[in-house]
Amino acid sequence: MTRNTRETARPFTEGRAVPRPRRAATRTVLEGVDGIGTVRKTTLPGGLRIVTETLPTVRSATFGIWAHVGSRDETPALSGATHYLEHLLFKGTKRRSALDISAPIDAVGGEMNAFTAKEYTCYYARVLDTDLPLAIDIVCDMLTGSVIRAEDVEAERGVVLEEIAMTEDDPGDLVHDLFARTLLGDTPLGRPVLGTEETVNGLTRDRVARFYRKHYDPTRLVVAAAGNIDHAQVVRQVRAAFTAAGALTGEDAVPVAPRSGRHKIRAGGRVELLERRTEQAHLVLGMPGVDRHDERRWALGVLSTALGGGMSSRLFQEIREKRGLAYSVYSYTSGFADCGLFGVYAGCRPAHVQDVLKLCRDELAEIAAHGLTDDEVRRAMGQLAGSTVLGLEDTGALMHRIGKSELCWGEQLSVDAMLARIAAVTPDDVRAVAADILSQRPSLAVIGPVGDRQAARLAEAIG
Repeated sequence: MTRNTRETARPFTEGRAVPRPRRAATRTVLEGVDGIGTVRKTTLPGGLRIVTETLPTVRSATFGIWAHVGSRDETPALSGATHYLEHLLFKGTKRRSALDISAPIDAVGGEMNAFTAKEYTCYYARVLDTDLPLAIDIVCDMLTGSVIRAEDVEAERGVVLEEIAMTEDDPGDLVHDLFARTLLGDTPLGRPVLGTEETVNGLTRDRVARFYRKHYDPTRLVVAAAGNIDHAQVVRQVRAAFTAAGALTGEDAVPVAPRSGRHKIRAGGRVELLERRTEQAHLVLGMPGVDRHDERRWALGVLSTALGGGMSSRLFQEIREKRGLAYSVYSYTSGFADCGLFGVYAGCRPAHVQDVLKLCRDELAEIAAHGLTDDEVRRAMGQLAGSTVLGLEDTGALMHRIGKSELCWGEQLSVDAMLARIAAVTPDDVRAVAADILSQRPSLAVIGPVGDRQAARLAEAIG
C-alpha cells in the first residue's frame, strides 16, 4: 500500500468531499452556416472548457483533450519531459492497465493516438459515433487517473530513446529541428520536442510526476469533440468523469489565457551544418516569419503557397521541373504565440547544394523586391482556400481545428470566416509582407556530407 501510494501521481484532489456541482455555462459559438457544423462551448466550474462541433450526417466521432503544455514549457533539465509524459499516460491508470486502454478502442475499429508540439499536447480517439462514450471514458481516465509507475518510466525510456534515434536517422525531418535551433538558439522553443538522449536519461519518475501535476490542471485543458455527437451528452459524461476524479474542485477557477508576448529571434546570417554520410544533402533556408496572432499571416500563407506550395509553385518549377536538381522542394510557415519562422526546404545531391541554394536565394530576393504577379496571387489564394476546406472533411481534422482554436486563440473562426480572410488578401498585401519578411538576412541549416570546403562556401553564400 505504501509503495502504491508513493507511485501514484495525483494532479487532482483525493480524500476530500466532492463539491456540489454548479451550473455550467454553455453557449453556441458558431451556428452551422458554413456547411460544416454547429460549434458549442461549455465552461465547467473548475475552468474546464468543452467545445464540440456537431455533424449529423457522418457516422464517426473524434474526441480529444488538449493540454496547454509543450516543449517550450520545459527547463533545460526537463527537455523532452512533455513528450515523455505523453507516452506515459498510455501506460495505465488506477482503473486500467495499458492493454485496457488500447484494446477496447481496437476492438471497435477505432484509432487512438497523441502528439506533442512546442506549445501544446493532444490525446485523442476516433471511433464510430455509437462508441463515443467509450472513447470519452478512456481518454478522460488517461488524463485524470494516470499512476505513472516507476517501472513504466524506466521501460518507456527505451521506447523514447528509440524514437529519438529514428528521428536522428531521418535527416529530412531532423533538419527542421536544426533550423529552429539556428534561429531560436538554445531556448525552450529552439530545442527539439523529443529532447536528447542525455536529457531523457536524466528524467526521473518524480520529475515527470511533478510536471504532470503542474500542467494537467483542468484550467489548462480543452476538451474537443467533433462528429455525429450531442453536445449536452458530451458535457455530462466529461463532467462526470472529471468530478469522479476529484478534478473540478476550484469552482471559481479561470481557464488559462492563450499565450502571448514576444520571443527574441537570433540575427540572420547563421549557418548550422551537421555532417552525415547520406546520399542527399537536406537544407532549410529561412528567416523570422510572423506569429499566429499577426493578421499578416493570411498574406504570408498566400506568399508561401505561390513560392513553394505545390507543383505549379515557383520553387518546384525552377528547381525540380526545369533543372531536375531536387525531388522534394517546398516552403512553409510556422507560427507560434510570440514569433514565427519562414523556411524553404530542399533535398538534393551534395554536388547540387550550391546551385539549389542560389536558386532559392534568387527567388526570395526577386519576390522581396517585386512581389508576386496578380495571377500568381489569385492562383495561390484559390489553392489555399481549397486546401483549407478539403483538409476539414473528417472528424479528426475538425476536432483538431476547434481544439487548437480554443487553446491558442480563445475563440472559434468559421470556415467561411477563414475563406473571407484569404479572399481579402490583395497583391499589395503580399508585396508588403514579402518586402518585410524576405528582405531579412537568411540563415541556413544543412544536414549531409558537407565537407569543410563546401561549408565555407555555404557560409559565404549566406553572408
